[in-house]
Amino acid sequence: MERNAITFQDLGLSEAMLKALEKKGYGYPTTIQAEAIPHFMQWRDVIAKAPTGTGKTFAFGIPMIEHVDASSDAVQGLILAPTRELAIQIGDELRGLLTYYNGIRVAVLYGGAGIGGQIRQLEKKPQIVVATPGRLMDHYNRKTIRLDKIQTVVLDEADRMLDMGFFKDVTRIIEKVKNRKNLGLFSATISQEVMTVSWMYQRDEVEITVEPKQEDRPDIDQYCMTVTPLEKAETTLRLIKTQGYERVMIFCNTKHMCQRLCDDFQRAGLDCECIHGDIKQSLREKTMQRYRDGKLAVLIATDVASRGIDVDDVDCVINFDVPEENEYYVHRIGRTGRAKRKGVAWSIIGNFPEKAKLDEIAKYSNYTVKPMVLGADGTLTEEEVKAPQQPKRRFR
Repeated sequence: MERNAITFQDLGLSEAMLKALEKKGYGYPTTIQAEAIPHFMQWRDVIAKAPTGTGKTFAFGIPMIEHVDASSDAVQGLILAPTRELAIQIGDELRGLLTYYNGIRVAVLYGGAGIGGQIRQLEKKPQIVVATPGRLMDHYNRKTIRLDKIQTVVLDEADRMLDMGFFKDVTRIIEKVKNRKNLGLFSATISQEVMTVSWMYQRDEVEITVEPKQEDRPDIDQYCMTVTPLEKAETTLRLIKTQGYERVMIFCNTKHMCQRLCDDFQRAGLDCECIHGDIKQSLREKTMQRYRDGKLAVLIATDVASRGIDVDDVDCVINFDVPEENEYYVHRIGRTGRAKRKGVAWSIIGNFPEKAKLDEIAKYSNYTVKPMVLGADGTLTEEEVKAPQQPKRRFR
């Protein structure tokens, strides 16, 4: 069967799930969903490598929900995520799939928030728990959660989670899930740590790889603009206003620049907020919710937020600073061009090292980034790139 011919009905899903997917406007599964869901439904172990924005959450979330026994109060599905932002987002997506189900509850546990509210969530007997590893261990040690009835464990963003120093917590958690039927590892890259966890805990696993060049790769037009360092903020502001972007994400490399740019833009009358590591978690969550609900036009963030935000209708991503890591660029621009929509990504270049870094990223990722010029009247034209002059030969 061809990939394009597969529908969610073909995957043998329940009527409640099909109605929820139809309500959300999803008729066809992405490649990762079409390949992973049947194996999960059969309780197979899965290790999947897929780029950001290809629908990984539904790939493991749909079969996890389908396997839940709603009449049982035990935790049956566990999803581990590296950051609180991603944990919250996964929880929101799962609840969106539960529209036509009765009696299935989801709890989200993460650090940086009061534990009392999370204990109250657990007292409501959720069948699915999404958690960061450290906070889950905290609840386990307090005996506010039991892991003995869990059937499916999923590690989302496994490479990042293990790279952040959670290896010991993650392996300890997996070992405490005595009656596990299957384990899913989902990752943008398969690192040595991910391979080690797979080797230690998976049996007869199914390997799935979705290459970025496949049709699931987000459809994103990528542009750059070269200005002086002092013109970067004003140019970014003009770009947003003249192009009519209604939902924008701007990325900075440092907390200081993130806050400074936000303050400057607010003074200029732009509806924007920022999230970075120095902002209180409660305020970050409030800002994120406003952005998800469409009540905030511009969100300025450091890379702490780049993997934890799943908003389907971001018009444009702007790299105010060119990221220091190639992977960061891929994750940043992956916030736009989602759910089969076309996206736009801009990089504002202020010096030669940034230009060299963007060229390296484009080569590494096999992207085409067009240099553009923003006219005084707001029109965009392609910059004429002059060929390098040939050095004159000297004759002695």
